[in-house]
Amino acid sequence: MVFWSSTSPILLGLLSLLLLIHPINSIRLGLVRRSASTPELHQFREAPAFRNGEECGPTEADCINVAMTLDANYLRGTMAAVLSMLQHSKCPENLSFHFLSANDAPQLFSSIKSTFPYLNMSIYGFESNRVRGKISKSIRQALDQPLNYARIYLPDSLPEDVQRVIYLDSDIVVVDDIAKLWGVDMEGKVVAAPEYCHANFTLYFTDMFWKDPILSKTFKGRKACYFNTGVMVMDVDKWRKEGYTKKMEEWMRVQKEEKRIYHLGSLPPFLLVLAGNIKAVNHRWNQHGLGGDNFEGKCRSLHPGPISLLHWSGKGKPWLRLDSRKPCIVDHLWAPYDLYRKIWLTINHSDDDSHINYTNNSKQQNGIRYLNDY
Repeated sequence: MVFWSSTSPILLGLLSLLLLIHPINSIRLGLVRRSASTPELHQFREAPAFRNGEECGPTEADCINVAMTLDANYLRGTMAAVLSMLQHSKCPENLSFHFLSANDAPQLFSSIKSTFPYLNMSIYGFESNRVRGKISKSIRQALDQPLNYARIYLPDSLPEDVQRVIYLDSDIVVVDDIAKLWGVDMEGKVVAAPEYCHANFTLYFTDMFWKDPILSKTFKGRKACYFNTGVMVMDVDKWRKEGYTKKMEEWMRVQKEEKRIYHLGSLPPFLLVLAGNIKAVNHRWNQHGLGGDNFEGKCRSLHPGPISLLHWSGKGKPWLRLDSRKPCIVDHLWAPYDLYRKIWLTINHSDDDSHINYTNNSKQQNGIRYLNDY
């Protein structure tokens, strides 16, 4: 197999010479994934336009703010997440997307815009240096990336007129109207999220934390329960006024400079500051853990009960497992939202017949067909 992109005329010339010297029955050439620093990223199909129904109110008055991080490594997941929200929303034009990017990467903006040309969105730069010196090594490298901590700084990154936002990770799909989550009564809390009080809360912190006579009293007077920070409704106005970013930074300082009290990246600072003091949301809004654990990413089954949001938290990501031809059953629930487009070029060559076939999974145009795995 030889890899090729449309910007490789030298390779095509070498290939032509090779065919003259060594007749070949068939060669497949596929589009290579480029790194984030290169001009081109994954190629995506343009999503259909989703329009409001007659029952929808004015887009400004009924605006639903959704915030996500934007990263080349998770772009395919972001595309699927956005499509799922638009597809299941009764008023898709009321959705306003706010993307945080750690790099000045116009190609990310271009990819989103070309895939969703009608999308109401803004992209904000996240200054990685603001958090880089505060990060301590965790159990998985992906958790150590500055952009993973952007949710702590989200209220400071958004415009002042944005006072409420739904924060979502990129490895989710929404299978319900996101307006239902937006409409939750916060009851004066700064964060609303599904809460899991059956989980062993002590496991989220080290023995050093629990044995410390002062630190171990952190949760005194609170019914501290685990919540996943990949799906949160945030009162960003209250967050700013009450200085929650500073509160979390202080715990990051303790972890970095004094003693190791946790292992799980940006999650523990949220738990230390907010566990037991959030608005609990129905579990249907975060069917999390579908990516398996943080070490092996083994397959997991769905939890019983209704589902509004599927979340592949953990090491395993559905697009990677699907591409590897070793998907979990739940990954097929993500596949219908995948807009990634793979292009294949097949060259057939023999002594009496030589031709090139380009093909597309829905129709053939000048012999061109775009093949999608799923």
